[in-house]
Amino acid sequence: MSTITDRAVGAGLSLRRLYFVRFAFAVVWAGLLFATASGLGAVSGTLLVLYPVFDAVAAVVDARSSKATRPVPGLYVNIAVSLLAAAGLAIAASSGIPAVLRVWGSWAIVSGLVQLLVGAGRRGLGGQWPMIVSGTVSVVAGASFIVQAAKDGASLTTLAAYATLGGVFFLLSALRLGRTAR
Repeated sequence: MSTITDRAVGAGLSLRRLYFVRFAFAVVWAGLLFATASGLGAVSGTLLVLYPVFDAVAAVVDARSSKATRPVPGLYVNIAVSLLAAAGLAIAASSGIPAVLRVWGSWAIVSGLVQLLVGAGRRGLGGQWPMIVSGTVSVVAGASFIVQAAKDGASLTTLAAYATLGGVFFLLSALRLGRTAR
């Protein structure tokens, strides 16, 4: 029979693997978006919808692995918000880059707040400070996307930079979780 500590370490290791996958996905996704960001076409539109769908799937995996320690209600909120964002982005992609930035910015604000709260609640697992900082950065970045949408020359490249930075935070958290497990 495993102890609470063993379950916490197992959950931490599961999170670590998930965070490495999220880092890799973010970097690859950002590179693809950057390469197609000059316009809003079928490829960039698909990429825009794919990112929150991946986020929702990652939250499902996270929620399942978190059941070993305790459920994290914020993950279920994140699943719903990310799926709504994906639907909103699919619609916004037909309206242009400013509409995409407004939807993405709104999603970044809400999911950033959720990430901040989930990270704060998981401080005991270790490796969560990058997630707390990332959530805070996401809220600020989301607001900046909404502001950017109102300006001439709005671009998708800022979303690629945002995803890359988010990926780096996942990498930092994964590395810190590895230290905590040892």
